[in-house]
Amino acid sequence: MFYTIADDLIFYQFLSFVKKYTNTELALFKFFYEKTNGIHPELIVVIKHFIFFFVKNEHYFISKLYLNSMRRQIANRKILIIRAEPVLINLIFSLFPDLCIHDVVLEVDDFSGVREISLYFLTFRERGIAIGRRAEYIRCVNKLFKEYIIFENKSKPIEIICKNLNR
Repeated sequence: MFYTIADDLIFYQFLSFVKKYTNTELALFKFFYEKTNGIHPELIVVIKHFIFFFVKNEHYFISKLYLNSMRRQIANRKILIIRAEPVLINLIFSLFPDLCIHDVVLEVDDFSGVREISLYFLTFRERGIAIGRRAEYIRCVNKLFKEYIIFENKSKPIEIICKNLNR
């Protein structure tokens, strides 16, 4: 794909996170801290049955070692450990860590004016994993971008769409 400087201004803009904690998230903070032997999560977000623990890059691989243990202890939730990336494009790749994203394209919906980031996958299987069962994961990711992430240039929230390359 052909990228412009305007696309780079969107993809490489800095982000910050809205840090608001409920009692549940404070309990999860303590749980994560104790499970990982002293690693502080940067942000904890609970959306539906997904729990996102955002950690610094230097603590990511150490905290991933404890992921299976945390998932066994909280069996009715889906726990994810995500790198707390300050740049949009890096955060997008962190939200889909085990998938091969072939291309990332910025598009604008003509009717609503909403900016959409289309993630292109090579296979339907990878696209299905990215979307999640009944599209729950991609909806949670889009809600995360709308409610918990602040863009540097004060732009409108971005919607992420997963597509198959062979369409």
